[in-house]
Order: sequence, then C-alpha cells, then structure tokens
Amino acid sequence: MKNRGVIDEYLHHLTAERGMAANTVIAYRQDLQKFERFLERKGRTARQVKRGEIDEFTRTLSSNGLQSTSVARNLNAVRGFYRYLLATKVVTSDPTAQVRPPRTSKRLPRFLTLEEIDRLIAAPDTATPLGRRDSAMLELLFATGIRVSELISLRLRDANFDTKILCCIGKGSKERLVPINGAALDRLRLYLTTTRPSLLRGQKHQALFLNNRGGAMTRQGLWKILKDHGAAAGLRGRLSPHVIRHTFATHLLERGADLRSVQVMLGHSDISTTQIYTHVNKDRLKRVYRKTHPRA
Repeated sequence: MKNRGVIDEYLHHLTAERGMAANTVIAYRQDLQKFERFLERKGRTARQVKRGEIDEFTRTLSSNGLQSTSVARNLNAVRGFYRYLLATKVVTSDPTAQVRPPRTSKRLPRFLTLEEIDRLIAAPDTATPLGRRDSAMLELLFATGIRVSELISLRLRDANFDTKILCCIGKGSKERLVPINGAALDRLRLYLTTTRPSLLRGQKHQALFLNNRGGAMTRQGLWKILKDHGAAAGLRGRLSPHVIRHTFATHLLERGADLRSVQVMLGHSDISTTQIYTHVNKDRLKRVYRKTHPRA
C-alpha cells in the first residue's frame, strides 16, 4: 500500500465528505507529508505502524526544532488519518490511540487597547479610494471578529444593510450570521459607492473586497495592508488579522457579553476555545488590582 495514495484518499475525504475548507486541508496535507517522509525513512507503510513509531515521530519533530504546539498539531493530523483508516478497515487498530500530545503552554492571545484599535482604523487615508477600502475592511474586522479567510470570501450579498447582519462562511463551510455596527456599515457603504466601482474597471465580480487590479482581495494582500497601516499607527509587535479578532472578543467580554454569545459570533465549535478570553480578563484584572490597590 502506497502511503501517498492513502493519504490523498483521506484528504479527498476531508474535502468531499466532511466539507473542510481548502486552507484547512492544505494544512493537513503539509503535516501528513512530514509523517509520510518519516515512514519512508523507516521503510514502513501506514498499515504497519505501531504506537512506538508514533512516539518516535513526535520525538523527531521536537528534535527538529518544532514547538510543542506544532508537534501537537502534527499528531492531531496523524490521529485523524488513522481514525479514517480504522473506519475504512484499512487498519484493525489505531496506533495513535494511547499517544499523549506534548504539553503545551497556554499563551494568552495578544489584543489591542481601544486607543490602539482607534489609531489603526484611522490610519488609512480616506481621501483616497484604496484608503476608503482599507478603512472599511479594518472597521469590519473589528466590528465582527471574522477571520481573514472569511473576510476575503465575502460576497456583495453577504452584508445586509437593513438587518445589520453579516453572513460569512467559516471553518467546515459552516454559515453563520454576525451583527454589524453602524460605524462599519457607514464605512462599507462609502467603499461600495465611491471605490468598488472604479476597482472593477468594467469587470463583473461578486467579491465584496477587491484589490487594485479588480480581483478578489487575497490573504497576502490583506496581511500587507494591515502591516502597513499598523506601522503608520505606531503599533509595535506582531499585528495580524487574528489580533483584531482577539481584540473583538476581549472587549465584548470586558463589557459584559456572555461567553456563549461570543462563541457563536466567533464561530467556535467548542466553547473551550472561547474560554481563553476569560483568562485574558483575569490577567488584566490582576494588573489593575496590583496597580490601584493601596496594599497590593
């Protein structure tokens, strides 16, 4: 049995039957290619693997300099692969079943203060067409907390100005509805009326946000835009669309939003993923306490 062939079958299963997003499947492929190369060096097929070799694989990843979070992600990809092989009766036992992932440190997500997010959103020059586009994208990211992949996939019909609701397609091709505030709608309306038609250059395109060539905005394009405006706003440290997503969630919870509502808006399938933001709040409360209490 060829390892690459059965890995390709599994990846096809993720796309065709489980409806996973293309970027997620690409990430699985990259992780499983590491496992495939490991098996080639060992002269083993996926069917022959025992638990000890899974342990050896994770140790190899660690010795190659991968962080514990990356090793855990690779192990998770291999574990999903073997569950598929077990379900399709390619193997009779799962060698990953008793393998424990490496312990990972829970790093608190970085987020911006309100003053920082205000500076970032104000950074684009709205006297220019591209500045109005960038301003609308930044405001929408903060207003909704959507992922970068969700923003660049938005279509014209996905923003409803009457109901003030944004429809986006998240992980696993799951559709969800997120409220939009007035500030984001105003900037979006300005972009749609003054900028988008000129970017189209007579073409027809359903993507909501366009690049300066009239095509759909790309992930790389959005990252560069964010980096440039972050520098202009004087923001230090690593700035990414996910930092804005963290900022959205953190400020909602600080102002009394319940965890379940934030989970739904972020599109988290498991509330435990959302719970990290409660740690952020506790951490900030401790800093405030130490700074302000007379005996702290």
